[in-house]
Amino acid sequence: MAQSSSNGIGFTGLLLIIFITLKLLGKIAWSWWWVLSPAWIAAILFVLVVFFIVIGVAIHEAVKKK
Repeated sequence: MAQSSSNGIGFTGLLLIIFITLKLLGKIAWSWWWVLSPAWIAAILFVLVVFFIVIGVAIHEAVKKK
């Protein structure tokens, strides 16, 4: 089986770097909440995915016990 390794920064990381750079250069007047939004949106999505996986496993285990 072939292994794949992704060491790139990804779309969210690139967007975050662009937003921070634009903010520090004074090109955008957004609040830091919006500048850092790619990071916290990705974090929220990750938490939601983990949450639904845990719920799915719990439901699967409950059904399996019956």
